Amino acid sequence: MKKALLLGGTGTISSAVAARLLDLSWEVTVCNRGTHPAPAGAEQIVCDVHDSGAMESVLSGRHFDAVADFLVYTPADAEARLALFDGKTDQYLFISTASAYQKPLNCFRITESTPLKNPYWQYSRDKIACEDLFLHAWRTQGFPVTIVRPSHTYGPGRPPLPLHGEKGPWQTLQRILDGKPVLVHGDGLSLWTVTWNEDFARGFADLCGNPLALGECIHITSDQSVTWNQILESIGRALGRTPQLVHIASETLAALRPSLLGTLLGDKAWSVSFDNSKIKRLSPHFGPCLSADEGIARAVQTLLETPVLQVPDPEFDAWCDSTVARYFSVLRG
Repeated sequence: MKKALLLGGTGTISSAVAARLLDLSWEVTVCNRGTHPAPAGAEQIVCDVHDSGAMESVLSGRHFDAVADFLVYTPADAEARLALFDGKTDQYLFISTASAYQKPLNCFRITESTPLKNPYWQYSRDKIACEDLFLHAWRTQGFPVTIVRPSHTYGPGRPPLPLHGEKGPWQTLQRILDGKPVLVHGDGLSLWTVTWNEDFARGFADLCGNPLALGECIHITSDQSVTWNQILESIGRALGRTPQLVHIASETLAALRPSLLGTLLGDKAWSVSFDNSKIKRLSPHFGPCLSADEGIARAVQTLLETPVLQVPDPEFDAWCDSTVARYFSVLRG
C-alpha cells in the first residue's frame, strides 16, 4: 500500500485531497497541530510542522511515497523542508499558488510557462521564492519535487467571494440576506476561475506517486471562467435573494482597507483563464469539473445548514456600511 504524508490535511483543499487518497487505498498520515481531527481512516500526528526538531523526531525511521505540503509559506519554511525530507520521500509536492503568475498578465490565458511576478502581494512573492529553492534542489540534488499551483479552490461552507473579513464568508451572505449592499471590486465583469475542492483533489491525487510529475510545475483549476457579478448572482440564487451590488475600483478599496492590496491588485482584480492541458495529460481522472453555479449552491447550502460556520464579523460589516456611505456621498457631490 502506498503511503502519503499530508502536512496540513484538514483545510478546504487538503481535506479533499486526504479523502481522495483514502478512496484510492493510500495509507494517509496527516500532520498538523491537531486543531481539527484528521479525516476518518487517516492517521494523525500532532506536531508543529515549523518545529524542525520535533518533526525530525516524529518522522524518524519513516518513509513516504509522497509528501504533500500545504504549510510552506516562506523561503525559510522551504529550506527547512528540504533538510527534513531529504531521503524520506520519493516525491515532495509543494503547494504553491496561481497568484504567483504575472500581474498584470501579458496574456489572460495562463499556462505553466506564464512568467511569475507579483509586485502587489508578499504572499505570492514568497511562494515564488519557495518554488525557486525547490526547483534548484531538483536540478542540482535530485530532490523529487512537484510544484502544484491551485487558483481559487473552494468547498462546502466556503463559497467564493470578492471580499470578506477575517472571520470568513458568513457576514457577506448575511448582508445579502438582509438586503444590504455588497461591495464588488471594479465593475464586476473581470473573469475569475473557481474550482471545487473535490475536483482539484482528483487531479492532485493522480500526481501523487506519478514519476512523470517530478520536476514539473502544474496548475489545477476548472476550465470555466465566470465574472464576479455572476458569482454573487449564484450566491444570491442559493440564498433566494437578489444581491444589491455596489461597484468600487480595486485601487480605491485597497486604499480604504490596505489588507486588500494583495488579494485584489495581487489576485482577484485581474481576469484569469487557465489552460489545463498539462494536468489533463497527467491525470486520467481530472475533469469535467463542477460548474461554478452548482458548486456555489452546494457551498452555500452547507453554510446555511451549519450554524457553527455562521460567524458574524461586525467590524467588516461596519466597514462595508461606511464604505458604501462614502461612495454614495461622493456620487451625490
